[in-house]
Amino acid sequence: MKIISWNVNGLKSIIDNELNSILKTNADIICLQETKIAKPIENINIKYNQYHHQSKKAGYSGVAIFSKEKAENIIQGIEIENEYGEPENVDDEGRVLTAEYNDFFIVNVYVPCSQTNTDRRNERYEFDTNLRNYIEKLNQTKNVIICGDFNVCHKNIDICNIDKHKHKELFSDEERGNFDELLEIGLIDTYRYMHPQMRRYTFWQHKEDRETNKWGWRLDYILVSNYLRKNIREANILSQITGSDHCPIELIMKENLNIEK
Repeated sequence: MKIISWNVNGLKSIIDNELNSILKTNADIICLQETKIAKPIENINIKYNQYHHQSKKAGYSGVAIFSKEKAENIIQGIEIENEYGEPENVDDEGRVLTAEYNDFFIVNVYVPCSQTNTDRRNERYEFDTNLRNYIEKLNQTKNVIICGDFNVCHKNIDICNIDKHKHKELFSDEERGNFDELLEIGLIDTYRYMHPQMRRYTFWQHKEDRETNKWGWRLDYILVSNYLRKNIREANILSQITGSDHCPIELIMKENLNIEK
């Protein structure tokens, strides 16, 4: 089974060209972040089941899942219990989309970037907590695969210039700690699992930096339940595919994921 994840920085901008590069990979599931669309685009001529979660704010955020196999269930957003014990969906920015299949959940995530603005930073930390609790609940019933732009460089090896960016957004102690806590609920960073010492990035501010593999950040991850460790075959960064300031990432797994939890 092949899974692709990509922050496209606008779905409309890649439809005519770069989307074809992804389709040629013959992936079973494609997870896209930052689609920036108000409603699904009807003229995308692809042989995939399409699922979307848009932001209430037009032209902002948004995630989508393209899947060869029809999902058994689709969950838009993150549902938590409020102070009255009632279910409440806390994602109105189109940042989380879950597709349920017979053997597993796949969760497509676009984590908000914590900016210098204190309120936005606190929103990011609250999102991290809600996402962790949500994934932990899913992981208790079925194996989980989480794809997306997490807007954090987890380890020193994941960032181009540690001294310049230490303690700033994308590499703060709080964000890295929150990512640690997410992994601790029973998840594996598939790329780092397969490539412990590889210094590769998934985001660049300037095109020329991508070409030289310099001044980048690894912000995009595919995480899987620990139970799926033996199913991992390949984890790749597809930096040759352009069209966004992020590049796609790829996970190839053993076909049968029906592992007892």
